[in-house]
Order: sequence, then C-alpha cells, then structure tokens
Amino acid sequence: MTGFLDAPPLAFAHRGGSRTAGNVGVENSLAAFAHAYELGYRYLETDVRTSSDGVVYAIHDAALDRLSGSPDLVAGLSAESLDLQRLDQREPFARLDALYEAFPDARLNIDVKSDDAVEATCAVVEAHDAVDRTCLSSFSHARLVRVREILPAVATSASRREVAAFKLLSRLLLKPTYVCLQVPAVLRGFRVVTRRFVRKAHALGLQVHVWTIDEPDQMHELLDLGVDGIITDRTDVLKDVLIARGTWKDPA
Repeated sequence: MTGFLDAPPLAFAHRGGSRTAGNVGVENSLAAFAHAYELGYRYLETDVRTSSDGVVYAIHDAALDRLSGSPDLVAGLSAESLDLQRLDQREPFARLDALYEAFPDARLNIDVKSDDAVEATCAVVEAHDAVDRTCLSSFSHARLVRVREILPAVATSASRREVAAFKLLSRLLLKPTYVCLQVPAVLRGFRVVTRRFVRKAHALGLQVHVWTIDEPDQMHELLDLGVDGIITDRTDVLKDVLIARGTWKDPA
C-alpha cells in the first residue's frame, strides 16, 4: 500500500470537474483544477498524452478538435505549439509538471492515454518526488505493467483485464498488484458495482472508486453500497452530498 489512499470516502475532481459551472470547456486546465482545489478537493483526476517532443500534458483526447478547434493530433504538435493552443479560446493546456507544482499537497490520479506517455509520465512523477501522491491508471494492461516495472512503489488501479479477473476469480486466487478498482457503476447495461463487488474488494484490502457520477441520487446509492470514492464532473454536487452525509473532509 502507498500513501496515495486516505480513509474513504474520497472525492475526485474528474478533469478538474469539467461540468461544474465555470469549468465547462476548459477541462484539465490549471484553472479547472484550481476551482476544484478551492472547493476543497485534494484528489485531482486527469489524463495524459505527450507532445511530439515528449512533454507530458493533461489532455484526454488524441485529437484537439473538440478541445481547441484545431485539426491536429496532440502527438503531432511540439510542446511549443501546444502551449499556443487554447481551451474554449480561454485557457492553455496544462503540462503535468505544472499540476504537480501548482498543487503540492494534492494527489493526482492520472490516466495514461497513450503508450508513448508511459515512460515520460513516470519520469515526471519521479522528478517531483511524487510517487506517494500519485495513482496511475489506464485501460491498457500493457501500459500498467510497464508503469509497475518503472515505478514499483507507485499506486495503480486495475486495468480492464484485471477488473474482469477480479469479477470472475475466487478471492483466494487473486493476488492484486493494484490498490484500487476504478470502474463505472454500469457497463453495457450490466451493473458493475454491487454490494458483493465492494465486499470482495474490501476483503482484499482494495478500494472501489466509481466514475463518472454526477447525479446526487446515484452518489448516495453508491456510497450506501460502501464504495470508497466517487469520481465526478460535478464537484459542487458531490461536495454537497458528502456534507449532507457528514463525510466531507475539509483540507487540514
């Protein structure tokens, strides 16, 4: 176990809270994360890709058209060119370095979106001495295997393959190398997160974090099941829900 995980429930600002008022259109920007930080969030969820010259940016999509209107791919532009792009004609794209520097007491949950971002992301984590405040995730099992080779002490979430194995195999056959399962509540019409799923995870010392939950009723339902974290685009809504339940944690 690493120092990444606090006692539940954990509140994660997904891309900084991309559907929260003021953040729409500027997901994963320093401004979006600053808004979440000011609300009291200390778990910041982001995505990373690299520029053509290997600089790591907090960007979800492979292409820039939805984000800045550019026809280019992230991987096709240099860092100098990416720095000139603007989200919603307002905010620059954030470098991962800048997130670690801007929020030195926050914990970053980072989804590695491309193969070429694995080693560069690990290098940034090491450069900021941030292993204990980082969790690396990816849908790609191969990327997570590589992450664990490079940074054996960093927290990781389960890959899709590992989630499937967790659901299918007996608890006695599982030897997780991950510290949490970060999953949707429902996938293709099938409920992923059930009371049994949560109990099995807890029996193995794992936390369950659910994405991306924006409706208060669903937040309450999942918290009642015992999930350990909610990943949300509506940071304002989740904070209100946790306050109502008496479980919101103001930063020290």
